[in-house]
Amino acid sequence: MRLGSGHTSVANDCRDPWLPTVCLFRQGLKRRPTSTNASVVYQKPSSPQAVLKMLHRETLTSLLFLSVAIGEHLSKRNITWFPCQEVTSLDVTCGFLTVPLDYVNTSSTETLRLSMVKMNASKQPKQGTILLNPGGPGSSGREFLAGADGPGLRIATGGTFDLIGFDPRGVGDTLPFSCFKNDSLRANYNIKGPVCLNSSDTAIGATRAVRAVLAKSCEENAKDTAQLIGTGYVARDMMQIVDALGENGLLNYWGFSYGSALGATVAAMFPERMGKVVLDGVLNPFDYFSGRDVSQLTATDLSFDGFFTGCVANPEMCALGELTSDAGELSDKVYDLFYHLKYNPFVTGPDAVSDIIDYTFLKNAAWSAIIRPVSWPLFAIGLHGLLTNNMTEARTLSSLTTPQPTIFPDNGKEAVPAIRLSDVPRKRVNTTSFEEILAEFYTTSDLLGDLYASIALSYRDWPFKAKGAYLGDFRVKTRNPILFVGGKLDPLTPLTNAYNASAGFEGSVVLEHNGYGHTSPSDPSLCTAKAIRAYFVNGTLPLPGTKCEPLFGLFSGNTTADALALLDIS
Repeated sequence: MRLGSGHTSVANDCRDPWLPTVCLFRQGLKRRPTSTNASVVYQKPSSPQAVLKMLHRETLTSLLFLSVAIGEHLSKRNITWFPCQEVTSLDVTCGFLTVPLDYVNTSSTETLRLSMVKMNASKQPKQGTILLNPGGPGSSGREFLAGADGPGLRIATGGTFDLIGFDPRGVGDTLPFSCFKNDSLRANYNIKGPVCLNSSDTAIGATRAVRAVLAKSCEENAKDTAQLIGTGYVARDMMQIVDALGENGLLNYWGFSYGSALGATVAAMFPERMGKVVLDGVLNPFDYFSGRDVSQLTATDLSFDGFFTGCVANPEMCALGELTSDAGELSDKVYDLFYHLKYNPFVTGPDAVSDIIDYTFLKNAAWSAIIRPVSWPLFAIGLHGLLTNNMTEARTLSSLTTPQPTIFPDNGKEAVPAIRLSDVPRKRVNTTSFEEILAEFYTTSDLLGDLYASIALSYRDWPFKAKGAYLGDFRVKTRNPILFVGGKLDPLTPLTNAYNASAGFEGSVVLEHNGYGHTSPSDPSLCTAKAIRAYFVNGTLPLPGTKCEPLFGLFSGNTTADALALLDIS
């Protein structure tokens, strides 16, 4: 029996190792009990001299931040708003703000344009503006707000706030980051793979080589911008937006997934300027900025187990329910299917790219499904097709892996790896053998450990370090306390991460969202939604230890839109 004990989304090519896709294969690995008791080890200075050195460094850093903030205030710029030609179905406005290109180089006068989208408040009186970040790193805030999520975000925040989704540096039209001279070279890179460290005996070596190619290509074609797109600079850009809005000078913000690491960074850098900040689906900032984010995966396999238990409990909504009524047996069938497809791919048609379902394809589909429980019935149909040799059913899996059309152009093709890799100071890598790192990731998650170990492998060849990085300890008291939202069974950002991050921000509160999927909207709860709305609208924090249950059951057929409709009525 493979079940463990204890407790939003665009599909991407499985050969892209940076967006959370899955290319793991279980080569004879047995399931291990999964623990959600992850912890953070805080390093203490080893001597009084070290304490003084640390204080001196942090004081200088704080003075730099202060001088930057003063300079930004004195040279305040306005946001230029104009009609969005790309969006006609929503009442949104496009805009841009000119900001400094290089905050650390005080002699530079170069600037860049931050691209953004605004959705006006639907109710009066207006209470201000909330900035949004959907995650990534490398995801578009414009796409997030101007797409299908926009109306729901307005309902969730009460309708009394303007909402702004902006493209961070390296994304979309904001300082686009691209490492290849043309799409042909980029396609060669993506095809060459593999990025799946368990795919074969030679996969690790091949992955090292592919990563080295990416690093060299970025060094040749993007060296002028690679150091300017890190999280520290994006945090400063956010405060530029706040200043340009001309409201009360405080940041209101809702960040999801990587957006939580960005939010923790801006809060630590500018604690006195924090308004209402919600960090939802929390990355542990200590792990993210160290380049070994193992803690992300502590609930991954347990979350996948929920797919099997939910399926057998709802056979009328889950196609796999007719095969067995035992969740453990169903889990075995699916894991055995992965292994079978490694040597016996399922061919559904004549196209060598889209009509071959191998273990890489299926793992990619599994990742896309696990983060969105609303897609679980569809995933079950595809698995049923593979297990019963039904080609028509098997083809439905492609809808989980096919990239969706975008509203705005995606000009920052390599922003995802560039931001993530550049955010890690060089002194924090190369301290552990890759074999040890690999074992740590594999031990934490059978399902995704291989993927995240692959990312960790890439830091060694990356030639850039982000300028203006925050080097503090994420221990501050913000002007207004932060609300952290953590999912008990979130497959990428478990609840323990929310508590570990909250521990450094005095007065902050963790709201426990006991749902599946990645971030709270994925398995909606009226309790969670009302708590977030009350915080934004009234500044009311939930009591510590508050637990919220999902509104709908697994395989219910209900969506986030159904939950938001109820919230809007209430």
